[in-house]
Amino acid sequence: MSVDKAGHAADGEVEGVGGAKAAVPTLNVANVLTVLRLVLVPVFVVALFAGDVTGSEGEGTDVSPWRYVAAAVFAVAALTDRLDGWVARRFDLVTDFGKIVDPIADKALIGAALLGLSVLGELPWWVTGVILGRELAVTLLRFWVIRHGVIPASKGGKAKTLAQVLAIGVMLLPLPTQVDPVEWVLLGLALVLTVVTGVDYLVRALRLRAVARQGPVDVK
Repeated sequence: MSVDKAGHAADGEVEGVGGAKAAVPTLNVANVLTVLRLVLVPVFVVALFAGDVTGSEGEGTDVSPWRYVAAAVFAVAALTDRLDGWVARRFDLVTDFGKIVDPIADKALIGAALLGLSVLGELPWWVTGVILGRELAVTLLRFWVIRHGVIPASKGGKAKTLAQVLAIGVMLLPLPTQVDPVEWVLLGLALVLTVVTGVDYLVRALRLRAVARQGPVDVK
């Protein structure tokens, strides 16, 4: 049984009695966690912008409690990304619904955070452009090669997502300016991994297209 980055990548079936395949119900714990992450995205956005009422730069003003709420909602949503994959792998709760919605929820959360921070003037727009541009390009590549086979998530892709989450999480917290170097180191790491894994995905997509004439395959 193959597994994608969130553990949702099998074929929606589990072994039943006597080796027979039993369909996995769409309504299961793993999918509920995935949907919860998607639902938390607008909650996060509202909290993020509500926390800006005392001043977009956060200097000379009290920090709004909403900013802490936004950081907490983002943390909970990011945690569900780890948890739903573990639950799906551990209990064989893999469905086509999960395979489709999980990456959408991931990109929605990261994208909302990046766009929100850029609108608030706390993150350069070019950083947001690089990361979101990469995600859009990879999504288009998925559609380009989907009829030829599957490109599984790499360890680098998982590290990229983790680095992005850590960088955004630190930037969301109203930390003292002494922590700024840490923020930019994490952000720089996230950017490097974003670009490198994007190039790697392109190479693997081209390789898959090159060998696809011999039948659908999985790139290892």
